[in-house]
Amino acid sequence: MAAKKPQPAPADLTRVARIPYARRANKTTIEALGRPMAETDGADFFESLPGFLKAADLKEFIALVAEARREGRPFHLLLGAHLIKVGLSPILIDLMRRDIVTGLSFSGAGVIHDLELAFFGGTSEDVQAGLADGSFGMVAETGDLFAGAVALAAANRVGLGAAVGRFITERQAPHRALSLFAEAYRLGRPATVHVGIGTDIVAQHPNFDGAAVGAASHLDFRILCTVCGEIDSGGAIANIGSAVILPEVFLKALTVARNLRGGAGRLVTANFDMIAHYRPAVNVVNRPTALAGKGFNFVGHHEVMIPLLAWGLRRACEQ
Repeated sequence: MAAKKPQPAPADLTRVARIPYARRANKTTIEALGRPMAETDGADFFESLPGFLKAADLKEFIALVAEARREGRPFHLLLGAHLIKVGLSPILIDLMRRDIVTGLSFSGAGVIHDLELAFFGGTSEDVQAGLADGSFGMVAETGDLFAGAVALAAANRVGLGAAVGRFITERQAPHRALSLFAEAYRLGRPATVHVGIGTDIVAQHPNFDGAAVGAASHLDFRILCTVCGEIDSGGAIANIGSAVILPEVFLKALTVARNLRGGAGRLVTANFDMIAHYRPAVNVVNRPTALAGKGFNFVGHHEVMIPLLAWGLRRACEQ
């Protein structure tokens, strides 16, 4: 029988070599971000679409969201961090300002890209290049900003999403007008963050406090449970670009909401992604609406589909 080996010692993160932000090249810069349309001209475009398949589904989903908002019901977004990286923050901010989108949920990566965009005006590094020399994710300022937001959450006993918005606002980040979290904080809208420990670059840094991150993220989960109770009372939710984390979190939050209220209500759901994924289809589109509403699934590139969705929502909600 082989001798029992000792367990591996945890890596000493105080020894990692961090780099300054100025040394890193970015794929996403503020000059390339999208922008909301000044006017929703070309109004006959949606009427020109055929009444079949996904064209019909898109028009129906937009109409159902508009109906929910007219009734004062929420329209909440589950967002992958990719949405920030492809320049969609200004368009989503515009929908919040117009009272069409009522809340946001992100995984931990959304915080990282939102912080970098707000403070530095650029985000999204070359992963392959950084992986080769061990510098991937090692920008010191990013780790420090994230740690600062987590400390604010702990000190004020608020969720991580609210803390990030407040942190960006109080620090007067140069590009805070492009921050989804800062805008949600300014408007008083729920913005929740659902962190998987080890899935984000900040976990590589010596000032990452796993206990504090977990506590703030769990508080956000409880907030999302309350939001799901409101969504399940005639509201709408869309998962845009999260293949695993947010569909799983949403299913659990909706379960808590239904457990507390004693059963299913009624809701509209949609999934927007570049390819068909199992979890969003099952956990967002199918299971939640099986006996209590309607779900939609749309496949297409976010940088095209989301401005199109925003156009349609503005037309439908502002008529």
